[in-house]
Amino acid sequence: MLVALTSGARFVKGLLQSASSRYQKLSLIGKALIWFILFFYLCSAAFIVVVTPARIAQFTYDFAQDIRHLSYGYTILIIIMIAVSFPPFIGHTTLLNLFGFTYGLRGFFPAAFGSLAGSAIVFVTLRIMFSKRLRSWTSTNEKWQALEAVIRSRGMPLIILIRVSSFPPWAWSNSLFASIAPVSLFQFFMATWFTLPKVMVYVFVGSRIARLSDGEQRNHMDTQTKIVNGLLVVGGISISVLASSLVYHLMQKEIKRLHDSPSERDELAAEALEAAEEAPLLGSDSLSSP
Repeated sequence: MLVALTSGARFVKGLLQSASSRYQKLSLIGKALIWFILFFYLCSAAFIVVVTPARIAQFTYDFAQDIRHLSYGYTILIIIMIAVSFPPFIGHTTLLNLFGFTYGLRGFFPAAFGSLAGSAIVFVTLRIMFSKRLRSWTSTNEKWQALEAVIRSRGMPLIILIRVSSFPPWAWSNSLFASIAPVSLFQFFMATWFTLPKVMVYVFVGSRIARLSDGEQRNHMDTQTKIVNGLLVVGGISISVLASSLVYHLMQKEIKRLHDSPSERDELAAEALEAAEEAPLLGSDSLSSP
């Protein structure tokens, strides 16, 4: 338990350091956008307090039921899932919760399909669109050449470890792998399968939240049932956090091992992993023409 808490603390510290570093690199417009987003979230929090969480939860539940009763409801959510798999969009985790919120545990199958299909489509699209730029960039970047060499030699275990890591986020992880030439579509697709347990957890959490969001269902629940459902939600989130912390810890061990290696190639590869935002498809101008 202590190891898990320590890993969790390191995970949070790493995220904060990464966020601070990225913020300092932003332009004035970028920093203004960050503050606008924070202001938006503060306004959203105030809105929730004024309207009350119960009314918002009921509205969300009713809307989810409207989607559920549509014959093409699955299709709508899958299309949105594919869209948010492209950088710079976010919302993959929220959509996984929405699948569970709308369809219960049955939502796992369309959520898994949308995740697999979306990541594969992003991978192929970015590879085709930026192939010339990718070759040009990697030919002049020693760190990225070293990372490609290490991935080529380590193969699937390292690819899977990077893929299931919580950093970078889903859409940016798709872009990162599209930037690494030695990673084939088949390898990337197979590694993505290892993220499905996490998909299942988020869908499960969404399904439990749905039961607590509907006033009619809540009224028919006794106190013990409400507590059990609440504990299941907290437990699901805790499992996800602990799993992410463990993977992050393993990822840091791999980077440290590369740093400690006498090979200069491994050292450069570790630096490339630590600075993944330098990837040719992850930079601020990544969506500009090649």
